[in-house]
Amino acid sequence: MSVQERKQRERAERERLIVATARDIAEQQGWDAVTTRRLAERIEYSQPVLYSHFRGKREIIGAVALEGAAELAVAVRAATSRANDPRERVTALARAYLEFAARNPAVYDAMFQLDGGLAFAVEDTPQPLKDAFAALLESLGEVAGENVHPGLFTEVFWAALHGLATLIRAGRLPPEHTESRVKLLVDRLAVV
Repeated sequence: MSVQERKQRERAERERLIVATARDIAEQQGWDAVTTRRLAERIEYSQPVLYSHFRGKREIIGAVALEGAAELAVAVRAATSRANDPRERVTALARAYLEFAARNPAVYDAMFQLDGGLAFAVEDTPQPLKDAFAALLESLGEVAGENVHPGLFTEVFWAALHGLATLIRAGRLPPEHTESRVKLLVDRLAVV
């Protein structure tokens, strides 16, 4: 291994450490607790080292969002792959999405609530975000219904899931009725 390859590997490892540490702090204490000073102390590198990887907290939030999008795509695809028919796939997708949001609140915030400097729904949208949407579209497109654009249907279904995830987490909707909400959403929107 050349010196250059070793330096690149070490840089990538430091970047993963920064993102993982930011994510850990955010999940434990919220995003307000994520500061470059706290990150530098926790990972035992100087603040200038942090700034050599990320220009600031916004880029770190973006990196966490990209990581979260990749994880969401994996979770959705794993859940839907075990289902036997379109309705089961959509139900599995909805459950996986809501479980991901509940299990990873800081990551979910980085993905959909905070400014991570990421472009959505444009040509230069980062690939992990496109892939997360594609993971939803794969199952939702088949239940969109006749004369309904699969992408638009996916956006509407995703918006409903996002609303449920956000309202449940905020304590505005009681979590014990989540399964009934998922059933209602699937029954009313999924055309099979």
